[in-house]
Amino acid sequence: MRFALEALVADVPAEQIAAARDFYRSRAPGRGPADFAELEEARAKKPAPRSVVPPPLEETVEAAGVSVPVRIFLPSGGPPRGVHLDLHGGGFFMDSAAHSDVRNRALSEALHSAVVAVDYRLAPERPWPAAPDDCEAVALRLVEQAEARFGTARLTIGGSSAGATLALATLVRLRDRGVADRFAGAALRFGTWDLSARTPSGRLIADEYFIQAYVGHVPDHDRTRPDISPLYADLSGLPPALLVVGSEDILLEDNLTMAGRLSAAGNDVELRVYPASPHGFTGHPTALAATALDGINSWLSERFG
Repeated sequence: MRFALEALVADVPAEQIAAARDFYRSRAPGRGPADFAELEEARAKKPAPRSVVPPPLEETVEAAGVSVPVRIFLPSGGPPRGVHLDLHGGGFFMDSAAHSDVRNRALSEALHSAVVAVDYRLAPERPWPAAPDDCEAVALRLVEQAEARFGTARLTIGGSSAGATLALATLVRLRDRGVADRFAGAALRFGTWDLSARTPSGRLIADEYFIQAYVGHVPDHDRTRPDISPLYADLSGLPPALLVVGSEDILLEDNLTMAGRLSAAGNDVELRVYPASPHGFTGHPTALAATALDGINSWLSERFG
């Protein structure tokens, strides 16, 4: 079988592609912290989260033996028609749920849904499995109580980069508990699917400090655990998934592979590759990123339909 990558690329206006290329040509390439000292410095320099109106509710979920802070967004104009569980990115060692407030407030209004954002514990202070433990705890609480709390049992999940990794790891855990079917869909943006340095993309990021921070205590041969590297999981019995990635993403190959594995396992999967876009592109101020986010919103809205 032969196919061209161009056949997988999302159809977006040519002017958006040209503007995105101009944006990235003028933007200095970044890199992540190389050690804990640089991580602390990057955290200290991170701008404070932008406030939103109305602000989210701040609560703590007590479940599965952990206490997890969450931020809850409710739509205006009536009860929500679904609940979206959002897991932020940041390499497992940066950012917070609050840094996604602007996106999640807009998402709540666009979907007319509740959005529950998880402040999972960060590495290296709290390495794996703290983050997936926290995400699973909140997901289980939603499975048990979403209808009583929000008036709807319709659930979706999503995240970007490390958040996408955690979202899929959470779904695998829920599948093993027999409740993954309670989620109607998963929107996964440019996930980090292999932390074992065995895949093409995994080898490209093998020396990144975030891997040492998150799973440095795990022997190399154990980093193919599905909870760490979901690419190696049994992916059967999962909800429909939308995978979004840029054509210039260092993790492109592994996202193509993940889409293939999800499909081969019998799941409903859609892959959207956006041209001229690197890792993290949906967080950048381009019209192309806005188009991609609108597409994700529409896909999630259909899951609530």
